[in-house]
Amino acid sequence: MTDGHALKPLPIGGDGWRTELRETFRLAWPLALANLLQMLVHAVDVVFVARLGEHELAASALAIALFGLLMWALSGLTGIVAALIAEELGRRRHAVREVRRSVRMALWLALASGLVGMALCWRGEAIMLLTGQGPALSERAGAFLRIIMWAMIPMIAASVLRNFVSALGRPIFATAITLVALFASLLFNYAFVFGNLGAPALGLEGSALASVCTALVQLASYVAAILTDRRLRRYRIFGNWWRPEWSRLRELLRLGLPVMVIIIAEAGLFSGAAFLMGRIGEAELAGHTVALQIAALAFQVPFGIGQAATIRVGYHYGAQDRRAIGQAGWAGIAMGGSFMCLTAAAMLLAPGLLLRIYIDPDEARNTAMAGFAVRYMAVAAAFQLFDGIQAVAAGALRGLQDTRAPMLIAIFSYWVPGYGVALWLGFRTPLEGTGVWIGLAVGLVFAAGLLTWRWARREALGLTVA
Repeated sequence: MTDGHALKPLPIGGDGWRTELRETFRLAWPLALANLLQMLVHAVDVVFVARLGEHELAASALAIALFGLLMWALSGLTGIVAALIAEELGRRRHAVREVRRSVRMALWLALASGLVGMALCWRGEAIMLLTGQGPALSERAGAFLRIIMWAMIPMIAASVLRNFVSALGRPIFATAITLVALFASLLFNYAFVFGNLGAPALGLEGSALASVCTALVQLASYVAAILTDRRLRRYRIFGNWWRPEWSRLRELLRLGLPVMVIIIAEAGLFSGAAFLMGRIGEAELAGHTVALQIAALAFQVPFGIGQAATIRVGYHYGAQDRRAIGQAGWAGIAMGGSFMCLTAAAMLLAPGLLLRIYIDPDEARNTAMAGFAVRYMAVAAAFQLFDGIQAVAAGALRGLQDTRAPMLIAIFSYWVPGYGVALWLGFRTPLEGTGVWIGLAVGLVFAAGLLTWRWARREALGLTVA
């Protein structure tokens, strides 16, 4: 049996909308659930550090803001491997060998980019001082970063392996392994932060060490799953790991760098909004933070659907089935938009219930914060549909290996109309914080509209020709 026919890929035949909806859902729900569980992993760290005091929590928040941005961006850089794997499986030409080459180079890229991220974390204290943070807070954040930076390479490598198992039809592994990471995070934080189970009480540094141990457990779990699963094991992705494939590495960089820029552009918009809110008032900033957490929680589902759309569209792109390409992309967009309509309704009809995930809105000290959060959630409800559409449309275009134009769309949408409107309404009108959120909405509306337009014009633009 030849390389290309050693394994049978997921169904790729464009035999109707029902098939595409079923296959997209089958891929999307484990990925979306894994995304939600990953948010819980981060929440565990916050819960334990919060018990150490306000100063430690603030230092942790600053450090995680930098570390999280680097992790998200570098995972986007290497995550384009999912589109390459899907195309190779769809083409079915030497699929085993080609998939192995793509994953190997993605792991090389995870190591190289992770080292760059670690170098930035090593200079974390200096970066904090440059942003205007106090010396004491910067020193604590820098100390935290010099420990948690050792989690960066395992996390990015685990993200590569997650893309591999998902593209090979095992997305449930991502869910199960993230659940393992959640329990590991609870165990390691319990041990290292307060000195339980015979471990020393390390405080804030203990939480950073817990993150490193959790990342290693997550990476080891993916390796174990791949080596024990018959279908995945036959790809031998850890074989000949020293052998370079420079053309494949260049392809990953060519496609992945724009994805990284997109992530930085979008994250920068919301981070920049936080700085604007801080200038308006503390209660407004607190309300913004809570409302943004709820919006981020809702976003994890269309983000998972977008990841599934990348794989489904990529399969059909490799097979050159143009009808199925369209069905896969539109099915994902419809699914993501429909879910976000439900979250929009929840934000409008039951904002208090959603707030209770993070705070008690009935406490007197939370009154002002809760009031602003409810006000901002009303704006968030208005842009939920567009947020879902842009996430899935970007994923579908990624399946066509179209990343440069979406990068330009993201930079323009988020930073010209988006941030521009936020600045103007936030500081030139009585809307203040609400105006900032309207700016966020405008950025997402532009991104959704332009990305959907590009997806609809994919044939005319020649995007479907491999």
